[in-house]
Amino acid sequence: MANLGLVLHYEAVATTHVGRAGYHHGDLPNALADAATDLARGGGPEAVVLREAARRVGVSAAAAYRHYVGHGELLQAVKHRALAALADAMQAGLDSGQPLAGRADDAVRRFRNLGLAYVGFALDNPGLFHTAFCRPDAGPGDVDVNVTARIEASRPYQILSRSLDELVEVGLLDPARRPVAPIAFWASVHGLATLLVDGPLAALAEREQAAAIQRTLDILIDGIGSAPRRT
Repeated sequence: MANLGLVLHYEAVATTHVGRAGYHHGDLPNALADAATDLARGGGPEAVVLREAARRVGVSAAAAYRHYVGHGELLQAVKHRALAALADAMQAGLDSGQPLAGRADDAVRRFRNLGLAYVGFALDNPGLFHTAFCRPDAGPGDVDVNVTARIEASRPYQILSRSLDELVEVGLLDPARRPVAPIAFWASVHGLATLLVDGPLAALAEREQAAAIQRTLDILIDGIGSAPRRT
């Protein structure tokens, strides 16, 4: 986690080097997506430009347009890669460290590491973090009629869901609260990450940022099973 001195550090996406010899015949779409991912890493979704990706690969813009109709289509490909990188970081966080003897304690440890990994990815890769959640221009017929199903099918959501299921299994999360738990957790860590990357919390000293992350996760974990039920 960049400049925070926290225990977990996930450099989830290796830098992609793409040049004139950077792709094999028939693999130009991937080479363009690699170059565009590098652009996003450095400048977020606004930096993804098809002509610049083509220039970096060493092909003409006309050749690039044969594979990506326009900016929106290329950005969609990069968005998928950024989400995959976030999911990899989350999974690495979930699997890191030594298991604790008690199942409940270990489920909490893994859940905390998941949150640390999410925020750590945003701090280490702000360009990709922004790109993962951007909204590329939709083309004709591209309207998403089932947003919920699309979100639930995403790897980040599935990784979070498995961690929450662990908390249910060990008796720490009320099954009645399980359906809304992903939204509450995701909103909290995503909001914190955004405040640390782009908002007023970016101005905090490193130690203060680290403390803010830990305190937020403490509150989330303390509230997993403690909220009163409505009657």
